[in-house]
Amino acid sequence: MKDLINNPEKLLLIGALFHLAFVAFHLLFWKLFDWVQDLKKLSHINKSVMQILNLRLIFVFLIFAYISYFNANEMLNSKLGLTMIAAIALFWGFRSVEQIIYFGIKNLASNILLLLFLFGTALYTWVFFLSYSQ
Repeated sequence: MKDLINNPEKLLLIGALFHLAFVAFHLLFWKLFDWVQDLKKLSHINKSVMQILNLRLIFVFLIFAYISYFNANEMLNSKLGLTMIAAIALFWGFRSVEQIIYFGIKNLASNILLLLFLFGTALYTWVFFLSYSQ
């Protein structure tokens, strides 16, 4: 376990899988949240914005997964890569705060998501510190 925790390359692989899981989750939004029916309650503009934002998040998660897997060396050994690692950590950190603000902490599903967001924050923050200290 210590070999895994202190190996930023392996941690970035976990990060890639983490982001692919969020791609799958977001692809299911139409079915999970019955968006075909539920979004009919919104104006055309708001319905479109909701779906576009979700599609763009899917794209962002695919990019995060791709660079974490295929560009791990560059991520760990360049200023730009370290900046990207920090940005991903901040993305998940801010998403954690937003989860609490908008969904609270009284719902089990919301708390599970919060733990996942905190995991993403911790994972990329740890990778940043491992790489920055080298």
